Amino acid sequence: MRAIRGLWRWRRNPLRRTTDLVEAWVALVTLLLIVVAAPVLGSLVGVAAQHTLQRAVRQQHHDRHLVTATVVRRLGGSLVEPDPDATDAHDTRSRVIADWTAPDGTRRHGTALTTVESPHKGDHFGIWTDRHGLPAARPLDSTTATTHAVLAGFGATLLAAGLVESARRMIVWRMVRRRYARWDQAWDRAGPDWGKAGTGS
Repeated sequence: MRAIRGLWRWRRNPLRRTTDLVEAWVALVTLLLIVVAAPVLGSLVGVAAQHTLQRAVRQQHHDRHLVTATVVRRLGGSLVEPDPDATDAHDTRSRVIADWTAPDGTRRHGTALTTVESPHKGDHFGIWTDRHGLPAARPLDSTTATTHAVLAGFGATLLAAGLVESARRMIVWRMVRRRYARWDQAWDRAGPDWGKAGTGS
């Protein structure tokens, strides 16, 4: 990490400027923030995301029910589309007209998606419904929720580290610009007399 390079300015050096010392302090603070604060922030974000997602998992499993549906007919000309919930990327879903029984016991009839390959009348398949028996998305499972929470925490850690490093670079860039501006002013003052005999005597 480039921030570590600034630590050499801690050494006693007669050529060390005040700005060098400030840059070293900025580098040290940046290092501590990236090594300590960013992971702590990521952990807090991950824990918060885990709590929220697991609550959503419990709520979805409470509100959604897996029932058995029966194919009435396949919709003519219906497109076969990938199943986003499937573990295999090649699994597909077909749109069909089906009958099923809602959790409250009422009979339902409508359009549904099935992973049955080449569905025919009378084929059975599982369908997720809400408490009223209407088709619903598959509820989030606990493992997927945990994976998302870990990714959220990791992303927060990287984002925090990136912001801290960006702030360090901006501070150092401004310091360097100010240093160059002072050098330019010093050269402008010394320029007219540069190289003349007896200058400064």
